[in-house]
Formats: sequence, structure tokens, C-alpha cells
Amino acid sequence: MLDRFDDVLAAARTGHGEAFESLYHDLVRPVAAYLRARGAPDVEDLTNEVFLAVFTGLPRFRGDQAHFRSWVFTIAHRRVVDAWRRRARTVATELVADPDPPACGSAEDDALALLATEGVVALLARLTDDQRDVLSLRVVADLTVEQTAAVLGKPVGAVKALQRRGLAAVRRIISREGVPL
Repeated sequence: MLDRFDDVLAAARTGHGEAFESLYHDLVRPVAAYLRARGAPDVEDLTNEVFLAVFTGLPRFRGDQAHFRSWVFTIAHRRVVDAWRRRARTVATELVADPDPPACGSAEDDALALLATEGVVALLARLTDDQRDVLSLRVVADLTVEQTAAVLGKPVGAVKALQRRGLAAVRRIISREGVPL
């Protein structure tokens, strides 16, 4: 959470670069984690799309920091849904190796991180779409029940029920099969 959110938001609206950076750094990791948990095809590109929409929409935003967080995750949710729709309409193309692969950490650390992420994504994939959305927004994005309901356009009671059923399903899967890695 940002200290002096209202001041940072006001500065960002006037084009102050450091204020944009503060807003970005406050939410980029949770947004990317949410998109990854939703199985986004290209998390980095989609995260950039989300923040481009956030920064171009700042003049229209009204609310406090909690509302801002909900608004950002509403944009993220819509972008990931749009990405899946686009992907469903696109013809597969041949992949070409990246001539300049990005620098990364050790192979062991990267492999463990990938396995953990794939395990969580695989576990979430076994839930219903609504349960996956609710758990991703509640756990990964750290939104309240009310904020999650606003993002998904569902009643608070429905979000609570979906969370309860989703967590019960995760417990059943883990108790039967162990923790996915």
C-alpha cells in the first residue's frame, strides 16, 4: 500500500513520472501474479497492457486506494478474458527462437519457480472458471470480498460461496494427490 496515495495519484494525473512509477511498482507484482494464475498467454505483455490502460484512464478514475486497486484488477480481469478470446480466434504460428534471450537467475531457481507456478496454475485449472477467478482475486491479488464482487460483477454472497467451494475443492485435490509442484 502506498503512503499518501491521494498525493501520488494527483501527481500521476499531472504526468509526474515518479508518481506513475510508484503506482506501477505498488501493483505490478500482484497484477502479474493474478494474470499468471489465470493462465494468461503472455503475462509480461498483458501486464503492460493493463498498466497502459490504467495510466491512460487515470483522469477518469475516482476513489480511494482500495477503489484504485479494485479498478486496476477489473482492468486486468477484462484484459485476460480478452486475451483468451483473441487466442481462441488466432491461428497458431510457428515459434522462432529469441536471438537475445533475457538474462535470468540460476537454472535451478528458474526451474523451481516454474514448477511451483505450473503446479498452482494446474491446480487452479481444475476449478470452475468462477472459483478460479474468485480465488485468484482474493488470494493472489489480495482483494477483499467486496472488491472481488465488484471486479467480477457478482453479489458478495456469491463470491463468498464460490470462495468456500473453491477452497474445499483445493483441499480435496491436495488431500487426494498431494501438493502439486
